[in-house]
Amino acid sequence: MKVVAFIGSARKDGNTKALVRHVFAPLEAAGVECELLELAGKRVHGCTACMKCAETKDGNCAGVRDFVSEECIPRALKADGIIIASPVYFADVTSETKALIDRLGYASRQGGNHLARKVGAGVIAVRRAGAIHALDTVNHLFLISEMVVVGSSYWNIGIGRAPGEVENDEEGLRTMKRLGENMAWAMERLRD
Repeated sequence: MKVVAFIGSARKDGNTKALVRHVFAPLEAAGVECELLELAGKRVHGCTACMKCAETKDGNCAGVRDFVSEECIPRALKADGIIIASPVYFADVTSETKALIDRLGYASRQGGNHLARKVGAGVIAVRRAGAIHALDTVNHLFLISEMVVVGSSYWNIGIGRAPGEVENDEEGLRTMKRLGENMAWAMERLRD
């Protein structure tokens, strides 16, 4: 089994990535292969509504060639579980994260629902407010894609502003650990 995580932060090695690493720990302990892709510093564009994905029907974005179509979507289509993680920018996900959501969602729904019955989890790093709205944005993709959305002991958020501050959010770290445990459990059940 494999989980791929997409980090939508503009900061490499920031709080968002740290939270995902805490989700990965119980997944890896359960024998799940984990891969992390950061959007920071990559060429990422939004959907252009070219409709080429409706022609190819392979689940990938055929219209815009960039990191999303060449690296992210192919890995998401092969994975058993998907984590989309973002910091909060003005009460929502980053524009890079939203571009990934739009293109992955639209292209995968053409010619069949290529994400159906995969396990999905959103992870949100937040300084103060807007985390639930950002988490909802991620979950909207998972729900319309017929994915199995996994929760935790609290909302899938961690609190911190400066890089590394989420490591001080004890409840957030417990939430991430439990999220990883729940993802592993759900993927094992769905594999049967």
